[in-house]
Amino acid sequence: MTWTFILRLLLAGVFGLVIGLDREYRVKEAGFRTHFLVSMGSALLMIVSQYGFSAVLEQPGLRLDPSRIAAQVVSGIGFIGAGTIIFHRQIVRGLTTAASLWATAGIGLAVGAGMYGTAAAATVLALVALEGLSLVFRGLGARRMAVSFTASDREAVGRAIDGIRSEVRSIVSCEMSSQMSATGIVYRVSLVVTLAPKSNGDRITTLLCGNPDVLVEKIS
Repeated sequence: MTWTFILRLLLAGVFGLVIGLDREYRVKEAGFRTHFLVSMGSALLMIVSQYGFSAVLEQPGLRLDPSRIAAQVVSGIGFIGAGTIIFHRQIVRGLTTAASLWATAGIGLAVGAGMYGTAAAATVLALVALEGLSLVFRGLGARRMAVSFTASDREAVGRAIDGIRSEVRSIVSCEMSSQMSATGIVYRVSLVVTLAPKSNGDRITTLLCGNPDVLVEKIS
């Protein structure tokens, strides 16, 4: 029985690792190690919930609910998922990674319960959701992007913003600050823009890099 449990832990870790590699490739907040541990840990808790109290059940009048620890995993994994969600400058990041952690915990529970086929199918479907759906529906809707740059004067800032406005659907927010440098006053601008369908940040990058008075800091 012990080797069966070890096999379940290894299999759950492998399933979590597969999903985590995708998140690692996408440079997300939770990578392959986090997903491996979440899946393996969930399988361990499911095994403990099912078999860890078998000796206690020999006592008369005692009953066991094998779902109680699994239920705590489902709710408790939300704390880890919440840690990957970031709201900054009108942009929410990490929701997909949080959802992948939640799904990985479910996969681990399934493996811990001995439902290998279901866990494998869930792993494949999770990968389809993370990679396949983004390829199929990449042209739908509009997404937001953060753009940060510095400029040597206000006129350069105005030209850069006008150029960006011509390439995006709308500018959601705009923040500008100034600071002294060795060459004089430098203006730092942070924008959040909404991209039109089927557009990306390459044109914005090309536009800003073509302006000698502007230094691009971040486009993401």
